[in-house]
Amino acid sequence: MLNWLKLSHYHHSGHLRPHEHTSYLPLAAMLLIVGLTLTSYTAFAATPYTGPESSSIGISGAMPGIAPTIAATISLPSDQQHFSATPISVSGTCPEKTLVELFKNDIFAGSTPCSDAGIYSIEIDLLYGKNILIARVYDSLNQSGPDSNSVVVYYDALPAQAGPITSLDFGDAQLLINTDAVFRGTFPGQELKVPINVLGGTPPFAINVLWGDSTNKIVPRNDNVGFTTVHVYKKAGTYQASIQASDTKGRVAFLSFATIVNGQPLGGATESISSTTTNKLLVLWPLYVGAIAVVISFFIGEKREKRVLEIRGLQSSQKV
Repeated sequence: MLNWLKLSHYHHSGHLRPHEHTSYLPLAAMLLIVGLTLTSYTAFAATPYTGPESSSIGISGAMPGIAPTIAATISLPSDQQHFSATPISVSGTCPEKTLVELFKNDIFAGSTPCSDAGIYSIEIDLLYGKNILIARVYDSLNQSGPDSNSVVVYYDALPAQAGPITSLDFGDAQLLINTDAVFRGTFPGQELKVPINVLGGTPPFAINVLWGDSTNKIVPRNDNVGFTTVHVYKKAGTYQASIQASDTKGRVAFLSFATIVNGQPLGGATESISSTTTNKLLVLWPLYVGAIAVVISFFIGEKREKRVLEIRGLQSSQKV
């Protein structure tokens, strides 16, 4: 009953099979196609990228979002506080992921990023006499938020007088330095140009620019004419740069500002892709060669087994 369901051991006769089980022709065709594809991919990866074609146009940009709505605050120094030395430390609260810029009498005094804790601290120079301090925040698109509370402080650098000094003589009395390179973004490997203006003081001047990456540049100047200095950052990040100046009479000036170095350089993405491609090729080629070796091994083994069976068949026929 249901004998066809019974399993029985197959007895080998020793005779050759009329056909081979392994289809080497399709395997060879598949390996050829894979090999051509892998070769083309390797050739493409080895070709350096020279940029967009002359007929193409690349467009990039950023859509403006909502400008900051929360203002920074000035906690220190206290309102109506007097100082006899400069620079002074200014600190307060600020919205996260913003840049805080400080102004004294509407003159840029310095900038620094807001910390993850929502606070900032920066040293700034003061003008002789009365200084009205205001902090303003900017987002990554350079959109400004509302102004902070104003704090009035005094720099009593001259002998006591009947009232605070409200005028400023830019011709000689005080040495000041300024820049408009605020929140200026650049990329690693690219030159960052920083314009510097020297106001007042008595020439010659010695100006030391500390870039915030453990490097500095000393620039001697014989006049008050503005100039531009350049620097190349090697890594992305936010750096706190500072400018220190002194004149022939020993007066000093100080300015600190944040420098934004954006993500990867222009060639960074290409270099990353090239590295990833190389890693893939280092894996794919050995696998492909291994697959060829396996197929060849099976082919040789089958040929050998076929030859052995032929010999055994001849020997059996001779005995009979």
